[in-house]
Amino acid sequence: MANQTLRGRGGTGAPRQRAVAAAARAAAKRAERTRGTTGPTGSGGPTEPTEPTGPAEEPSPRPAAEPARRRGLLTPALAVLTLLGLAATATLGLQHREAGRTAEARTAALAAARKAAPVILSYDYRHLDRDFRAARSHLTAPFLGQYSKTTTSVVAPTAKKYRGVVKATVASPPGGDAPAASVVSATPDKAVVLLFMNQATTSTQISGPRLDLNRVRMTLVRTPRGWKVGAVDAL
Repeated sequence: MANQTLRGRGGTGAPRQRAVAAAARAAAKRAERTRGTTGPTGSGGPTEPTEPTGPAEEPSPRPAAEPARRRGLLTPALAVLTLLGLAATATLGLQHREAGRTAEARTAALAAARKAAPVILSYDYRHLDRDFRAARSHLTAPFLGQYSKTTTSVVAPTAKKYRGVVKATVASPPGGDAPAASVVSATPDKAVVLLFMNQATTSTQISGPRLDLNRVRMTLVRTPRGWKVGAVDAL
């Protein structure tokens, strides 16, 4: 009887002990996990990471990448547009300045032509040297050399021989006070002026004064001494 009781206790005690031991081990593992996550109270040591409870989330793409790329593309374009704007502004400024200088040239050259034409085209045999010297003050090359040569070799001898006197004036249109002169073309440093001239001539070769109406084209250039006549053509 005693042996049966012991065997019966030994047969039922072993499984119970194993179950208790397994439960203890499971409890110990849970405690270790808990300590690994939160750490023991008052402990400053490192904690072990807990096992992931779900699939790791992939990092989302940076939303600022596309705007940054666009800004990178826009920067050179804005620089080009800025340069074009500056170039256009400079061009307009130069054009405005050029237009202003041209307008000034038209006014100055026309006034110089009206003043020079009567002096250049007039002479009196009684004071040729004075007249030619006054005319040369309005001239510049290449016409200055041509004028000096012509007056010395042709005009002066003929005027002295026949007592020639020529008085030239810029014609005025009927009913108008402005002289008949206009600018054909102009740049800041050069202008072409068309003038209608009246020339009254007296000499021993004609019985009385003769009036001629002539058209004269003058080319004037800007010089350090002002606007001077560089060419004269009779039309």
